[in-house]
Amino acid sequence: MRRVFVNLLVPFVLGLLMAVPGHTSSLRAEPRPTAYVDPFIGTDGTGHTFPGPGMPFGMVQPGPDNADSGWAFTSGYQYRAPLILGFSQTRASGTGIPELGDVLLQPSQTRRTEFASPYDKASEVATPGYYAVYLGDNQVRVELTAGVRTALHRYTFDAPGRVYVLVDLQHGLTFRTDAQPVLAERSGLTADGVEGVMRRSNWTSRTVAFSVRFDHPVVESTTLPPRPGDAAPRYLLAFDLGAGRELNARVGLSTVDVEGARANRDAVSGRDFDGVRRGAVAAWDDLLGRIEIAADNTRKRIFYTALYHAFLHPSTISDVDGRWRGPHGEVLRADGGDRYSTLSLWDTFRAAHPLYTLLVPERVDDFVLSLLDHADATGRLPKWPIWGGETGTMIGEPALPVIADAWAKGFRGFDGERALAAMIRTSTVDAIPVFPGDHALSTWSLFDRFGYYPFDLAGGEAVSRTLEAGIGDDATARMAAGLARSDLAGRFSSRAGAWRSLVDPETRLARGRDSTGGWREPFDPLTPTSPLNNPGDYTEANAWQYSWTSALHDPDGLVEAMGGPTGFRTMLDRFFFELPSLEGWTYLGQEAMIGQYAHGNEPSHHIAWLYAHTDAPERGHQLVARIARDFYRDTPDGIIGNEDAGQLSAWYVFATLGFYPVTPASGTYVAGLPLVDHAVLRVPGRAPLTIRRTGAGDRLLNLTLDGRPQAPTSLPHSHLVQGGTLLFEAGREP
Repeated sequence: MRRVFVNLLVPFVLGLLMAVPGHTSSLRAEPRPTAYVDPFIGTDGTGHTFPGPGMPFGMVQPGPDNADSGWAFTSGYQYRAPLILGFSQTRASGTGIPELGDVLLQPSQTRRTEFASPYDKASEVATPGYYAVYLGDNQVRVELTAGVRTALHRYTFDAPGRVYVLVDLQHGLTFRTDAQPVLAERSGLTADGVEGVMRRSNWTSRTVAFSVRFDHPVVESTTLPPRPGDAAPRYLLAFDLGAGRELNARVGLSTVDVEGARANRDAVSGRDFDGVRRGAVAAWDDLLGRIEIAADNTRKRIFYTALYHAFLHPSTISDVDGRWRGPHGEVLRADGGDRYSTLSLWDTFRAAHPLYTLLVPERVDDFVLSLLDHADATGRLPKWPIWGGETGTMIGEPALPVIADAWAKGFRGFDGERALAAMIRTSTVDAIPVFPGDHALSTWSLFDRFGYYPFDLAGGEAVSRTLEAGIGDDATARMAAGLARSDLAGRFSSRAGAWRSLVDPETRLARGRDSTGGWREPFDPLTPTSPLNNPGDYTEANAWQYSWTSALHDPDGLVEAMGGPTGFRTMLDRFFFELPSLEGWTYLGQEAMIGQYAHGNEPSHHIAWLYAHTDAPERGHQLVARIARDFYRDTPDGIIGNEDAGQLSAWYVFATLGFYPVTPASGTYVAGLPLVDHAVLRVPGRAPLTIRRTGAGDRLLNLTLDGRPQAPTSLPHSHLVQGGTLLFEAGREP
């Protein structure tokens, strides 16, 4: 009942907020886009999202932490968890590894020995830019909002007088069980809060500076006794509220120093809690309002929540003065614009980054500059950076297609020669392990020697690493061609074809080979493997799921390798409709299954769209609609599989619009059928793009833009950004 009540209440509450003096928008009969966003979607189960507030692409995301470790709590939160430990200031949405969770605050009416508290589920509210909950044992209502770099807390206690706030600097979201995460710490109390800087090591090594200021002076402070293993203090601060019951806190964080944290904290000076909240709502309404869809309320809730999740990351990492701390601890300064981290590139290069080029073009150049600055500092482009540090997670070089995609789509706010140089270094120089045992590396000396990664020498994931190397090589070749470097384009284009050496002629699947050229024996194409669980030739997938990877850069070549158009359709049909789904492999992304298709993990995301290359494209259109219907819901368990910093949500947004970036570095899309009959994209600086679907049936008969025919397997981004009416005419299959 509470979920239904909240969904009905949110448009009414936001309507009242819009009528508050000072809000820039007038009350509208049609709810604003934020009225349809439910941040609880994806918080129950494996979606790993969080309900706390944040600004679009913001630095801070204050929110409740139910636990500080465990795969289920990578964002700190699970919908059905019974206790709240406190409210930390940073987190990542939907990732598979816990990190951040900095500077936990927990208020209480009374001084307690244990500050974790049950909470009243009916009191829990989450909307874009706002979160609230009542802590029963602590007798306090907590409200949170955020600016780009500032977290704001408002506590309303049950009674006036003396109240307490725990400031826990040891707390953090961690997966490590072998060591506590604090390497060094320096902090101290101020008259109205606490400030300091820490060096932490978990998924990555990073510096966290912080400044917490309350709107009442600290009247008493206690440093709590350290628990076994603690390396940072936990302060218990007391405040006298007199006849009042409200206490406010502002928190600024920085990767650089306390001065940066103070400046970030004060970046919203002059605005109170409600003013900052209104600013957050306005920012989200402006961004989400770039797409208007004609749909029922259920579909709008799913769609606008997906758009919201897609725009939480990448996260701003530079301070208000442009400084940020690079991957080796050096302090850098952005020369204009912002710098970003929390780049889940192995996931997001597929759909999330192409979505940014379509809907938030004003940020794309800075995203690329963030990658290039990282490459300048380390000698190579990052794979999975967070809070400015490299994690070394996943395989391949997924920054390469992100850069090539931006260049192919006409973004010129970065130096193309500088970008190409970074891409070449990343594609030719052997990577250095980021952590002990790191084998998922681009070891080009080995790759070039054999033309693939031999499973007996590569150390694991040999097939997946070979196939993903082709994605990067193709991106580098396209970038070189765009800069008229035909020699380099030919070199990397040729190497991008290495995947062909692993196509087993008997099964037409990608199969491991050793250093003598022998095939992997025995060969089990159904069992998924992962280096952390059951090492093998594939990365969180099996042979069937990874064999479609080359379509991300060479769909025509893959069609040929799988037996031509007829053989290709036969393989797709077998993959989706004839092979059994897997059970018991959820932790490897084997969920949201249709046959061997696993929507819970990224290697599958483009496969349904490949039917566009067959004589039965309607099967792909039907599958896309089925995936969207069955695996996305407007409930807390409505995202099946890790959200992965926006990738699962970006897939849904593209599916709704009717096209998808199967080969992202090409600057084109593959067309299907929109899930709605009408949509309009209004991006500042561009002419509006209207999307219409007409006709009954599941087969795309004609695709036109302002009457001009468009190729369904190669719809140019450059055409879409010119605006007009993109018309999908549907009919029955022959």
